[in-house]
Amino acid sequence: QVQLVESGGGLVQAGGSLRLSCAASGRTLSNYCMGWFRQAPGKEREFVATISRSGRNTYYADSVKGRFTISRDNAKNTVYLQMSSLKPEDTAVYSCAASNCLVWGDGYSNAARYTYWGQGTQVTVSS
Repeated sequence: QVQLVESGGGLVQAGGSLRLSCAASGRTLSNYCMGWFRQAPGKEREFVATISRSGRNTYYADSVKGRFTISRDNAKNTVYLQMSSLKPEDTAVYSCAASNCLVWGDGYSNAARYTYWGQGTQVTVSS
């Protein structure tokens, strides 16, 4: 069992930056592929970014590519999402997720691949 807790959300102006953190407990995070997803009011959950167990491989949604960076520190059992050049359309609840994967790939953009989810953190970008 893995418990995930997100932090770092808040209110920011368009063009600003935020760094989200996802702290894991219960199991060693290095055994898990990780992902970030978001859900805006009235919309379905959408994929944001995923990272392999080692952190060497990443994959992003086209909507955030070049603006967001996913990273991880397995020694700290934490995954990060650095968000820059934020836009009002980035406003959503952001959640991290963990999958006990053996081989990572861009298929981990699919939320169904993930077993464990955090409660989410709100990001609001004002125009």
